[in-house]
Amino acid sequence: MWQKALFILLIIFILSPYGSPPLALALGLAMALTIGNPFPHLNGTPTRILLQTSVILLGFGMNLKSIYEAGKDGIVLTIATIFGTLALGYAIGKLLKVRGRISALISTGTAICGGSAIAAAAPGIEAEPEQISISLATVFVLNAIALFLFPFIGHQLNLSQHQFGIWSAIAIHDTSSVVGAAAAYGAEALSTATTVKLARALWIAPVALMLMLLYRRRYPNAKAKIAIPWFIGLFLLAVVARTYAPLWIQPSFFEAIVNLAKAGMTVTLFLIGTSLTLESIATTRWRPLIQGAILWIIVSIVSLAAVLWLV
Repeated sequence: MWQKALFILLIIFILSPYGSPPLALALGLAMALTIGNPFPHLNGTPTRILLQTSVILLGFGMNLKSIYEAGKDGIVLTIATIFGTLALGYAIGKLLKVRGRISALISTGTAICGGSAIAAAAPGIEAEPEQISISLATVFVLNAIALFLFPFIGHQLNLSQHQFGIWSAIAIHDTSSVVGAAAAYGAEALSTATTVKLARALWIAPVALMLMLLYRRRYPNAKAKIAIPWFIGLFLLAVVARTYAPLWIQPSFFEAIVNLAKAGMTVTLFLIGTSLTLESIATTRWRPLIQGAILWIIVSIVSLAAVLWLV
């Protein structure tokens, strides 16, 4: 019982003024690796639903003009980095002799949006559970590092809020870690990062479809499917609702919704942290981890140079 009480107390603490997204992830990791997660049923679908709901609610803090401005600066980098990352990931995977499906999943997760992209692409290439776990564990480790490292680098380089938002959306894998890092950097960074990241997430379906077609071409009898991130449409509807909201609705109403979204994202990071197990660490192989790390470092450096030059 005391483990469950501690779990609840930690959630209360991370939602207090003393909490933060990076601290939430760190405390979740600490709990998972010491006493374990007393509520394992919250991992998986509940965490994914909380993440998607929080992203949708963030839309009530934006308007179509901000979406356009962020998307305008990020669209070229988005397209270039997605397909450049896929090609580079394939080459690195071949060089390190990483198994084809694992290499494809890590490359897709790095190119688009981490775990969501991996989950969407995995059925299309009939990836086995172990291959999915290795890919997710690799992305998880790099996400945790990025959540702490990126705001520090951004401040050291004096990146503007807008620059950091674009860079974090391109170079950090999962939406949750992007939002966490951007929220720690500033409100404008959060708005820009969320917009650009979700614009990248729209590429999940076409990239997953491309992988599925390539796989079915090699294995004609394969049974494949893809998962489409429908929550992005609800996010856009929330943005439209905020943009054209009647004047009698007070701005404080939308601020309360956004604060709720930020709280949900903080809890999401805590739950993601508690989902780590010693077993998942044991399944992580060194070749996929090296592939993911090299790919992530190259994407981070190139995208940072592009942001400093173009934005």
